[in-house]
Amino acid sequence: MKAKKNKRVDEAHVMSVVREMEAIRPSNADELHRFVRLAFGIDVVRSAIVPGNAAPFDYLCEAFFEGDCEPDKNKQPLANDLIVWANRGGGKTMLGAVATMLDMMFKPGIEICILGGSMHQSSRMYEYLREMARRPLFRGLLKREPTERTIELINSSRTRLLSHSPRMVRGEHIHKLRCDEVDEFQEHVYKAAQMVTKSATLGGRKVRGSIESLSTMHKPFGPMSRAMDRAQRGEGAKIIRWSVLDVMERCEVERDCATCPLHGDCKGAAKQARGFMPIDDVIAIWHRSSANTWAAEMMCLRPRTDACVYPQFDAITGGKHVLPVSPARRHETTGMFIGAMDFGIRSQFVALLARVIPSSTGDTDASTIEVLDEYVQTGQTLDQNLRATEQLHWPAQSWVGVDPAGGQRNSQTGKTDIQLLRKRGMTVRHERASIEQGIEAIRRRLDHGTLRLDAKCERLIRAMQEYRFDPSRPSEERPLKEGPQGPDHACDALRYLVINLDRASKPAMSAAW
Repeated sequence: MKAKKNKRVDEAHVMSVVREMEAIRPSNADELHRFVRLAFGIDVVRSAIVPGNAAPFDYLCEAFFEGDCEPDKNKQPLANDLIVWANRGGGKTMLGAVATMLDMMFKPGIEICILGGSMHQSSRMYEYLREMARRPLFRGLLKREPTERTIELINSSRTRLLSHSPRMVRGEHIHKLRCDEVDEFQEHVYKAAQMVTKSATLGGRKVRGSIESLSTMHKPFGPMSRAMDRAQRGEGAKIIRWSVLDVMERCEVERDCATCPLHGDCKGAAKQARGFMPIDDVIAIWHRSSANTWAAEMMCLRPRTDACVYPQFDAITGGKHVLPVSPARRHETTGMFIGAMDFGIRSQFVALLARVIPSSTGDTDASTIEVLDEYVQTGQTLDQNLRATEQLHWPAQSWVGVDPAGGQRNSQTGKTDIQLLRKRGMTVRHERASIEQGIEAIRRRLDHGTLRLDAKCERLIRAMQEYRFDPSRPSEERPLKEGPQGPDHACDALRYLVINLDRASKPAMSAAW
């Protein structure tokens, strides 16, 4: 009887706490901001100074109210997931911990996991959470003392720390997953994390199963970049971005903008800032950073390009290197049509169609290459791929550039890939050149604006951005080989095309035109 009585007392206490939490639960943005300031001692920045950016407080509103607080200022569709792209030192890890504690307090029974790009990164957000749990306001809510990996409140809300492994992630069925520094994630771990959340009704309110991805974005087509791409295509996530300028302290009136190194980015807007990062610290970071690092990790404008093979490649349609889609280009008579192939069965098979527009001088190096179309396939034989490309009805090509290794005999057919192409009536070129020579030839054309891709060539455009060197081996001059689906296959096909054109004799080119 005594045990049952104690149990009834415990249940009564829990219900009392739940009712108290419901009574003080913020119901709008102003109440939430006030509560966070009083309970956590944090005055979260509410207004961005960079046009198009959000403020850090916008993230807390989205995470806590789950899109039901105020109209969507960015007019994005309601999304379960959040992507928080913010600068280094911009407070995203700490705010992730604040959002976690708010969820635990006001959504009884919620299950949350924290996952970082490493165990150290996971621990940073969790340690913020443990520090909050030591504050007098929260200690009375704890069910027991927090462990190294778990915090649980008396209302049955619980947050756990996960190791960075697919096995740990796949075993979870939780309401919310907060992923910190996503660009440091291993791709297979991030993919496994996409299937662990579930929606539920907690404390009489609908809680959406969601994943929050918080990170800088410094890897071209790393996990964060891929998540951003999916969100921009409207695939279930909302993007919240802020930069160092949005969280910088207000600039003193007496500071001269004309002599400030930040003026190119700030343009005086910091005179209205209300952030927390000291301006002198921000200026010191600017002096210590390259333009590339500053733009990527502090201004949140683009990923870093210092490991990219083609950092000068402009992927914006209508820019220097990508043409708007135009089917009419296939029917233009100026120049000649050529092609290129990178052979693969388990790896990608890539075929490219291009048109070469001669220069007024007839100089091959000054000619312009327009890549008009692509064919990318995996798991097919060369014969199957050739039949598939014939169905595309590409214009007749003067020649096709291929890998010289295509001259090796196939152990099953006894014929080489080049022989199979010639048997189909194709003129094949297979100039021998090093990877470094081919890369330099493409870079030269990119610099001079004589290599352009039709926007239809989405796989090649993505590969040009993603093709990279190993950042852990700065002396290695050959790009990474990243498996059967890696960007190197499309880039190799382009390399065969360019090197076979640029090494052709000028008289032969003139005759072809």
